Amino acid sequence: MEARVSSNRITELKPNEIFVFGSNLEGAHGGGAALLAWRKWGAIWGQGTGLQGQTYGIPTMHGGPENIKPYVDEFIRFAQAHPDTIFLVTEIGCGIAGFKPAEIAPLFRGAADVPNIYLPQRFWDVLNAK
Repeated sequence: MEARVSSNRITELKPNEIFVFGSNLEGAHGGGAALLAWRKWGAIWGQGTGLQGQTYGIPTMHGGPENIKPYVDEFIRFAQAHPDTIFLVTEIGCGIAGFKPAEIAPLFRGAADVPNIYLPQRFWDVLNAK
């Protein structure tokens, strides 16, 4: 797998880049990457999932990884349908939601071969572990 790594500290976006962040189903973007997405790149208060401005929300606050997986799968399909857009994934679920990269990274296994999805280094470390 070719590691396309998103920065641990995303502060600027090019016009064709999307900031992918962990959200909650209510779309209350009050902390962490969600707050940054709302303040800086057009995340919509009250929308917890999908494309919002120059961001894409994946809910992580409503259960375990098995509850998050359908939203990650939906995101991967969305990214595949938009090959000219670069998706910079943050360590979703690994901040306020309290998960470890070892719990969330496997959900992104299907993104490993999608050339326009960039994952955090710690997710790649998990995906490439033997």
